[in-house]
Amino acid sequence: MSTVNPQPLWQPTAERIAEARITRFQAWAAEHHGAPADGGYAVLHRWSVEELETFWQAVTEWFDVRFTTPYERVLGDRSMPGAQWFPGATLNYAEHALRAADSRADEPALLHVDETHDPRPVTWADLRRQVGSLAAELRALGVRPGDRVSGYLPNIPEAVVALLATAAVGGVWTSCAPDFGARSVLDRFQQVEPVVLFTVDGYRYGGKEHDRREIVAELRRELPTLRAVVHIPLLGTDAPDGALEWSALTAADTAPVFEQVPFDHPLWVLYSSGTTGLPKAIVQSQGGILVEHLKQLGLHCDLGPEDRFFWYTSTGWMMWNFLVSGLLTGTTVVLYDGSPGHPDTGAQWRIAERTGATLYGTSAAYVMACRKAGVHPSRDHDLSAVKCVATTGSPLPPDGFRWLHDEVRHDLWIASVSGGTDVCSCFAGAVPTLPVHIGELQAPCLGTDLQSWDPSGKPLTDEVGELVVTNPMPSMPIHFWNDPDGSRYHDSYFDTYPGVWRHGDWITLTSRGSVVIHGRSDSTLNRQGVRMGSADIYEAVERLPEIKESLVVGIEQPDGGYWMPLFVHLAPGATLDDDLTDRIRRTIRTQLSPRHVPDEIIEVPGIPHTLTGKRIEVPVKRLLQGTPLEKAVNPGSIDNLDLLAHYQELARTRP
Repeated sequence: MSTVNPQPLWQPTAERIAEARITRFQAWAAEHHGAPADGGYAVLHRWSVEELETFWQAVTEWFDVRFTTPYERVLGDRSMPGAQWFPGATLNYAEHALRAADSRADEPALLHVDETHDPRPVTWADLRRQVGSLAAELRALGVRPGDRVSGYLPNIPEAVVALLATAAVGGVWTSCAPDFGARSVLDRFQQVEPVVLFTVDGYRYGGKEHDRREIVAELRRELPTLRAVVHIPLLGTDAPDGALEWSALTAADTAPVFEQVPFDHPLWVLYSSGTTGLPKAIVQSQGGILVEHLKQLGLHCDLGPEDRFFWYTSTGWMMWNFLVSGLLTGTTVVLYDGSPGHPDTGAQWRIAERTGATLYGTSAAYVMACRKAGVHPSRDHDLSAVKCVATTGSPLPPDGFRWLHDEVRHDLWIASVSGGTDVCSCFAGAVPTLPVHIGELQAPCLGTDLQSWDPSGKPLTDEVGELVVTNPMPSMPIHFWNDPDGSRYHDSYFDTYPGVWRHGDWITLTSRGSVVIHGRSDSTLNRQGVRMGSADIYEAVERLPEIKESLVVGIEQPDGGYWMPLFVHLAPGATLDDDLTDRIRRTIRTQLSPRHVPDEIIEVPGIPHTLTGKRIEVPVKRLLQGTPLEKAVNPGSIDNLDLLAHYQELARTRP
């Protein structure tokens, strides 16, 4: 790709650079820890990866991380997998998340918004009180450090209280959104054997109520380790037999007691999408998440007590856990429970306006949907409080950058970020002191030695390669659940380059230090030796107004050939005629590569996704190669299993 420095889309002002927390951190780290005082972000990043232990010590001091017993050293063993962070230290994540209650008791810690779009506050004092009450009740129920506590909950304040109370007692939190079906939930929760289940009776989405009591009953039957079920009557129904009432468990005026646990004590279990088997149960630590999220939210996202942090997410996605960690920086966290597009496509902008969000995060797909729908955020809403719009879930196409710049504000900081459930954080993305270039992530994150490697392990610049991380991050998994010898963990990230984390994305690191994400490397399109990520195809094709969504796969044929079909889900009223087919081919040929023009363009009734909204390329590829449906995909991980029958039938009938 060209790396001749184009004019940036956005450039922070000198005043903004001076006021950024990362600027103040650099000056402080220079004074106290020998960090470079001059040279801006690039030299700070280099220092953070070359002096890894000093950097993370500086992070803990800058954010006043409270160790109840001191650490012996920052990094006991730096080999991956298995790096040992802050051995000897004890602390508690929830204690740090509630610290602002001491000085800002009556200010809002949470703003809860449903589809009425009217924010309702939960003060720091009340959040702390509820956590204290619930933590005491969990202890009374026999919950001990290391016990798993599960939530089948939407993005509501009760979910935050339950997570923090679980962390306060040293339990291990895990959650699924209530739109997950019973099988999907059981595929996750049965692995970790929870002792408590928090659940709603249903949820509201798209203006409708969805009763989940039958699914809750099935979960209770199929989770024999449960000692207690806690009922949250979101739809107003009575608690089922044997269930405890949320209101009774959170009514006491009790100061929380925080169990002091080792730095590497489990905090929560997140899950991979599980498209081809049981989801990986990814375990991250109290201390690792605490310091990684303080760095990411406090320095990269520039969040502090005066901010309001809104990210559209659900409790089944790592971004919910990331959002809750906004409390660590004293930030008011906005929780939205509802459809992203109800009552209209511009709904999220209305929520950002009504909550005074200063950092608003969403998916790249939502930005592009707004662009296609002709939404005009700044015309229709007062977004003067919004300093940054961040996107993740998939690469933000160049047109998305331009649309946000034109339709929100010309001085808007646009932060396209990329990371993963695996680390519950970002590898690259937001830096408040750097310019934004169209189609690019600003830079690798501090403490993250992000590189692009060729198959032999040679670092690349301005060329597409594998995303690797060559030093440990505190939030990397401490282990997978039910992986006693660590083989599944090792095979997931470390089998390609021994001792180096390979994430499974294609990236380009540009010579100016920015990052371009090209999509998953395990579904890479490799035509005549030229590799291209699927995201590049989607970005080009979905500019066409007739294309609602698309899916492309490349399939190696038994005769040595290569078949690359493009599946398109058309917008209402559109027809896949010769004219549209020609325009799709011409778009790919002229904007991307003549070698990546699809062999066939096939209309489909819809594109299947994981439950967290990612297109499932690899299972579709396997179906088209003749793999039976039950072996190609885990049915409980798919948003619409019926759509896969179309691809299975195509595989059966294709010559």
